[in-house]
Amino acid sequence: MGLFSWIRPSGRISYYHAKDNNLLLAKKSAKPGSKEQVTLVDLCHTATPESCQLNPFLYNGHLQTAWTTVVFDSVPVYYKRWMFEADNPVFAGHFAIDFVVDPYEPPSDAHATDSERKYTQPSGLPERTAFFSEDEYAALPSDDTKPMLVVLHGLSGGSHELYLRHVIAPLIKDQTWEACVVNSRGCAQSKITTGVLYNARATWDIRQAVKWLRKTFPNRPLFGIGFSLGANIMANYLGEEGDACELTAAVLCASPWNLEIGSLNLQNTFTGRQYSKVMGTSMKALFERHVEQVSKNPRIDVEGIRNVTYLHEFDRALQCATWGYPTEGAYYRDATSTDAMLNIKIPFFVIQAEDDPIAVASALPYQEMTKTPYGVMMTTSWGGHLGWFELGGERWFVKPVLNFLNLMAKEVDLSVPFKVEDPENVPGRIAHHAGPDKDQDTAPKPDFNPTLRKLVMQLKR
Repeated sequence: MGLFSWIRPSGRISYYHAKDNNLLLAKKSAKPGSKEQVTLVDLCHTATPESCQLNPFLYNGHLQTAWTTVVFDSVPVYYKRWMFEADNPVFAGHFAIDFVVDPYEPPSDAHATDSERKYTQPSGLPERTAFFSEDEYAALPSDDTKPMLVVLHGLSGGSHELYLRHVIAPLIKDQTWEACVVNSRGCAQSKITTGVLYNARATWDIRQAVKWLRKTFPNRPLFGIGFSLGANIMANYLGEEGDACELTAAVLCASPWNLEIGSLNLQNTFTGRQYSKVMGTSMKALFERHVEQVSKNPRIDVEGIRNVTYLHEFDRALQCATWGYPTEGAYYRDATSTDAMLNIKIPFFVIQAEDDPIAVASALPYQEMTKTPYGVMMTTSWGGHLGWFELGGERWFVKPVLNFLNLMAKEVDLSVPFKVEDPENVPGRIAHHAGPDKDQDTAPKPDFNPTLRKLVMQLKR
């Protein structure tokens, strides 16, 4: 028995995936002509430590989540930023991508150019972040084959968030990986240039970013990871892309998945309302930083937004007004990624904590995960929302994330197409139980479209 085992035992680890259908991945081998394979399920098991030992003093999801607000800035990651203009007029505006670079001495704001100030909040860029010069940006394209990670942060966050730096820092330590963070509009001290903020199904900027990365780095395998709301956006993006997805594999960490269930949970409990209030306050602060631009939108009632308290009230006042949803429930149902996940056609690894008070267990896609060969969901009984803190401040979830990404990038032969063991047993297929006592099948045979949205916009791919 460990010293603290009486306080909290080791966290339970569980897996959810298709039981009778596997995604087969070709393994790299020194033997010419070898056809050795590994299943995605086995690879995810290999990537995950056998036990989940966390800080016993943070013995439930609330304490683990609260500890994320304690700043431990001992994981330095340096970025250079470039502003991208939307290539689709439906989503006009700019967004910032921060590229991980070698350490440097950031310039003072006094040396910022007029164009840099145009896209930056008066308080300046986040720490260890500066703009690329024109020459540095022009030198970015490369024919190298390094794997590259594309990161989406959580609600109102950005490239500066510690949880994502915990993943990026060890990944790039030996300089075998590259990474960049696609910041949601208005986040990470960036300014917006139109009244269009982002929402929970805002896949347009990540789509444009991946297209640009594929063109700029034609030989790099691209991997994705999303955290919290960013994981929901990433899942929606992967599902919308389907077979055409340019990413090789992805990780979805602490996603809220079914947004309506999550919102109702926050509204119906005392502790939930406290989390909702904190998140609502955070989004109101983000709104105030951009109020001059957003208030030009004739649909926006500025004072109405300033008077809200909870996150769902903010979404009702701003997201519904901006995008045309009649209620926040309609918005949540449309932005939920549970169905879109069924159309993901690349390997993906889901990591969730069952005691997460924000991405609640009741909203997780347990049943859906058993219907797709492309994904594996691993849950821990303990960890909170993007917590998983161990003694000493490290985060346990970083281990399975890094192991999965490195196994995919270094142990799997990515030149060999992924193979579904039973291609007829995929989401949307209708099971048939033939037999002498069965009638001819005359029932309707519809196609299930997991990415069909209620909010229809003219999208140009």
